Amino acid sequence: MTAGTRTGTRTGIGAGAGTGSGTGTGTGSGPRPGSGPRPQLHVLYVHFGEQTEEGFSALLGLLADFTPVVQALPPDAALADVRGALRYFDRDAAGLARLVRLRALALHGTDCTVGVAVNPLLARMAAQCGPPGSVRAVHPEETAAFLADKPVAALHGVGTATAGTLRTYGLDTAGRVADAAPATLQRILGAKSGRLLHERARGVDPASVVPDEPARSESAEFRFGRDELDTGARRRALLTLADELGFRMRAGGQAARALTLTVRYADRSVTARTRRLAEPSAHTPALTAAAYALHDRLGLQRARVRAVALRAEELMPAELAARQLSLDPREEKARRAEAAADRARLRFGPSAAHPAGLFGDAA
Repeated sequence: MTAGTRTGTRTGIGAGAGTGSGTGTGTGSGPRPGSGPRPQLHVLYVHFGEQTEEGFSALLGLLADFTPVVQALPPDAALADVRGALRYFDRDAAGLARLVRLRALALHGTDCTVGVAVNPLLARMAAQCGPPGSVRAVHPEETAAFLADKPVAALHGVGTATAGTLRTYGLDTAGRVADAAPATLQRILGAKSGRLLHERARGVDPASVVPDEPARSESAEFRFGRDELDTGARRRALLTLADELGFRMRAGGQAARALTLTVRYADRSVTARTRRLAEPSAHTPALTAAAYALHDRLGLQRARVRAVALRAEELMPAELAARQLSLDPREEKARRAEAAADRARLRFGPSAAHPAGLFGDAA
């Protein structure tokens, strides 16, 4: 099993492969005359693809050769703010992105994908639009056209349940969400969520690239020794991952608000699904139940699965997490047993105590 590392957390667009140049030709609304200088592209979202922990660290070091403002997004991506590097390298942001790709391929054998934009939201979406291994830029005046036909689920923070709710109101694309009245979205999703979604649908993202930002997610991956067809084996792998994530979060005093399951198949295709937890939790049974529910909803049946991964999203301090009081004594006993097992693992190692049925247990 390969454990993931700490995180946080991808078109008119142009595509450039290798050292070629590409820019989009969208016709979305840009800055009005007299409204000030056009915003300069300066954010790179770099997707490295599947990496070992050592390889990921080396690629982060490559980005640090261009700019000190690098935010790692383990296990396979990073954000970089290159404003301070444009004059030094005498290139625009897309040119720097092509240079990053060239060096990553030459020095590390990694053909990465780079999205270039004025904020992390658009840079991430640009990188996710189209085949891997290219540079794709979204200029400010192209934003509306770029987002117009994107499914609402492509917007960061919109999960399956939220997307389904929005579709019932006919809001199935980012463009339709952007055209909707903010008050309408707030009535559907709540004041804060409705306002954030309306801003993201218009390409507005106040977030900046923050070096060494505290982890906002935890991830772990299990790779099967062969393409796995057995549902029981996949569920054992999910239990193993949920136990590992829960232990790491509890040891770090964190709790997750959501859980993402990623399934990699024998043909290299990938499926990812996210589920919000009923309450923030690092409790292994709660994480396991959410992982099983995500897996069962995929209906994989005889799918040939190469690897499964779990990512605990939207981490928060455990002491700030609200918890519903339970009148079931079994729940409280389970939590006390879990706390005792954690103390044993911290003292004697991860294998000292864990739920039955994990991979590695005797059959």
